[in-house]
Amino acid sequence: MRSKLLALLAATVALPLGAAPVKPSRQYERLDRALVAVPAPDGGNHVSWRLLATDRPGVEFRLLRDGRAIAARLTSASSFHDRQGTPGARYTLETIGGRERAVSVGVWARGYLPIPLDKPADRTTPAGERYGYTANDASVGDLDGDGRYEIVLKWDPTISKDNAFGGYSGETILDAYTLEGKRLWRIDLGRNIRSGAHYTQFMVYDFDGDGRAEIMVKTADGTIDGTGKVLGDAKADWRETGGELPQADRTGSTILPDGRRIARTQGRILSGPEYITVFDGRTGAALASAPYSPPRGGDTPEARAAIWGDGYGNRSDRFLAGVAYLDGQRPSGVFGRGYYARSTVAAWDWRNGKLTQRWLFDSAAPGNARFGGQGNHNLSVADVDGDGRDEIVYGSMAIDDDGKGLWSAGLGHGDTMHLGDLDPGRPGLEKFGVHEEVPGNGGFGSAMLDARTGEILWTTPATKDTGRGLSADIDPRYPGEENWNSSTPYLYTAKGQVIPGAKPRVANFAIYWDGDALRELLDKNRITKWDWKTGTETLLLDAQGATSNNGTKSTPALSADILGDWREEVILRSEDSNELRIYATPFPTMIRRVTLMHDPVYRLGVAWQNTAYNQPPHALDVPK
Repeated sequence: MRSKLLALLAATVALPLGAAPVKPSRQYERLDRALVAVPAPDGGNHVSWRLLATDRPGVEFRLLRDGRAIAARLTSASSFHDRQGTPGARYTLETIGGRERAVSVGVWARGYLPIPLDKPADRTTPAGERYGYTANDASVGDLDGDGRYEIVLKWDPTISKDNAFGGYSGETILDAYTLEGKRLWRIDLGRNIRSGAHYTQFMVYDFDGDGRAEIMVKTADGTIDGTGKVLGDAKADWRETGGELPQADRTGSTILPDGRRIARTQGRILSGPEYITVFDGRTGAALASAPYSPPRGGDTPEARAAIWGDGYGNRSDRFLAGVAYLDGQRPSGVFGRGYYARSTVAAWDWRNGKLTQRWLFDSAAPGNARFGGQGNHNLSVADVDGDGRDEIVYGSMAIDDDGKGLWSAGLGHGDTMHLGDLDPGRPGLEKFGVHEEVPGNGGFGSAMLDARTGEILWTTPATKDTGRGLSADIDPRYPGEENWNSSTPYLYTAKGQVIPGAKPRVANFAIYWDGDALRELLDKNRITKWDWKTGTETLLLDAQGATSNNGTKSTPALSADILGDWREEVILRSEDSNELRIYATPFPTMIRRVTLMHDPVYRLGVAWQNTAYNQPPHALDVPK
């Protein structure tokens, strides 16, 4: 496992003190030990820290409580279950034989780390509708280069809209916070960026390899960066003003909750300039902008319908985004537009202070017809063909690292997909996903594909839209990941064989939480363990006072390995959105494993997790 990871990571920034030099090809993050201590459910405290891909083999640690050693030479898991630990204890970690500084932390007294938020003030639409804000999706990146993650949070207006509905949506806001709750900056995307799950996908990543993360996101006239500078024309208002319609007028209208009918185009942005912008992670300052590619096009509803499939911005304003190592060395931003009919994806490089477009894929280009209508509400990124460079799996299709179509499975649109080494019994990676257009794809509700070729390995039947599906290793009796969806009552092995008995009720997120190598289930504010012997779920965490995001999708602000050992943390917002809460596992483990954030597929999964219908990240090398 270690050699595979080192072959994919890159020593393009300074190594952590005490780390052995390596010469792989892919950029990696310089991270600290992320020491964390939480109360254990059976008394005492659980303490854990990061093991890095660049650590020398067999690296050992010493752990002290209140200045006295309680573990003189830790050689197995990068964690310790201190049954004598008190709520007021302070732990110090030393790396034996290295030059790293010792690090110290206290115990999270409430079992989670609260991060206070600066909630934006209420605002009012041109139609007089007052709205507030709720904390929504989050991402992490080392914004200042100190080896610690900061959080970039999207604020969602309480009147944000799905693309299918008209009406004003309010402005989307991005904040950056330290783990101590200091707000570093605020970016207001402005009135000319509509708000909702499909509009703003923000990528937080070190795109130029200088050791500090940038933010790459779609912007427009009136976007205000973290220093107060306005992009484009500050006075421009490109929102459609279609007003209230007579009750008898049902043509091209949207019904509001109070029963009023408004023009379907009200509040939409169907004209005006669009940009892709790179922001400095330290200050939020806009570093560079370029015209968004491709443009929406079409000056009339009929022209837009001919290009995208509808004339009111429903399909043309559905965006996806990710990060990919298209040259095998440096990350590029990947931004998509459309997936129901026309699918387009542009790759962007941020190098030496310049923002340039690497390539543009367009299903409407000659020879690409088979790629039309194959996109998802999400994407994934991995090197699926083993050439050292990443591909973009865009639903039922994949785009090669050079921007050319790689394969199209023809299964149509879907809401959920998972990409990784889901079946270790066969070479390469696999993609499992659910599908919406069942009548047109042969009656398949879900399918497992070869991620390199798009070959259909096995399918499950359905007669209607299959909205949910999950792939996770939850049963130790079968190799690889188990798979299930909302259209059948069965749990399937990685080979597509039915596992006798029940399936989990949850089909939302998977998370590494307890101490074994299996994954647990995350839904809303709860984590459960699948008991494969009884076919039931056992509650492990019920985060009282915290809640999930995105309506019925019930997704966390973020789930990722951002602190402690290889297991994952979950970030939820408080019910009043006055704080974020980071929950870390309190359970012991015997597994010694490099941080998941140094796994190339997993780290990119964390970057794109905030995209549209959020999905959990998958690791290339799973815990053993």
